Amino acid sequence: MSNNIYTPNIIDVNDHNATSATFVIEPLHNGYGNTLGNSLRRVLLSSISGAAVTAFKIEGITHEFTDVPGVVEDAVDIMQNIKGIRFRVYGDEKHIIRLSKQGKGLVTCRDITSDADVEIVNPDHVIAEIDDEKGKLVIDLVVEVGRGYRTIEESTTKKSSDMIAIDAIYTPVLRVRYKVENTRVGQATDLDKLSITIDTDGSITPRDAFEEAAAILINQYTALAGKTRVAVKPEENDQTFDEDNSESNSNNSEDENSVLNTSIEDLNLSARTTNALVNNDIHIIKDLFALNDAELKDLKGFGSRALDEVKEKLAELEL
Repeated sequence: MSNNIYTPNIIDVNDHNATSATFVIEPLHNGYGNTLGNSLRRVLLSSISGAAVTAFKIEGITHEFTDVPGVVEDAVDIMQNIKGIRFRVYGDEKHIIRLSKQGKGLVTCRDITSDADVEIVNPDHVIAEIDDEKGKLVIDLVVEVGRGYRTIEESTTKKSSDMIAIDAIYTPVLRVRYKVENTRVGQATDLDKLSITIDTDGSITPRDAFEEAAAILINQYTALAGKTRVAVKPEENDQTFDEDNSESNSNNSEDENSVLNTSIEDLNLSARTTNALVNNDIHIIKDLFALNDAELKDLKGFGSRALDEVKEKLAELEL
């Protein structure tokens, strides 16, 4: 067994479709394939941020054990179908959106009117069916951002007397599978290669889910490691440069690594905050200083929590 702890790399990403991808990671220390694979799988299935309906109100209905006039499904069936609506929410605020459909036909997510911060991922998802030409279905939906699964008893949503609470399935990751194989680096033949396949509901890409899970694990382990650091095996293809090249590279490195030119992706912010900044063409710290707090909060997908996270990070850097 090698005494070196190698730093792994993502050597390949196989995008099967928009919601499924396989990540191939190597080299890993002997046994680390299962260690990392199981850790990532548990975090992916339980801790990735998502959005779900936490309560709903059907016009004219006071509780879930009621038939809805002119609608094939009763309130319980409609409730189960509502749980299948998938959202992409920009920001952390609670939203109340409305579904309204009149006349005979299927009621789908396309009948939902939402604001600019709430996007329906599966617009063709069926909610109910109206079988009366004069029938009408109006539903108010409370959409919240969270992690994992939350029961009705754990809900913090304030509900009116005719608002029906439901358990919320926030996680946007539907399935995670991983496989560990042998690989080698130089003379070391007992290393691991990890292949992990992630399927999501479309509200987040597999890559974003993977990066968010890795960031969560980093934060957890960093809090426990204190100041202890472990030296890693340098890459086999590292090269020694002559003095002139070394001096030139040193000067370039100083310029590139100046604080204000630090990449947003190097700040170890949450995946959601990092993506929101990058998607709004904010790529380095200098770009942040061009905007005030109000302008930052107006960015698409950038809410109050993201602003607080950025402020805390800049405070750490004494900026």
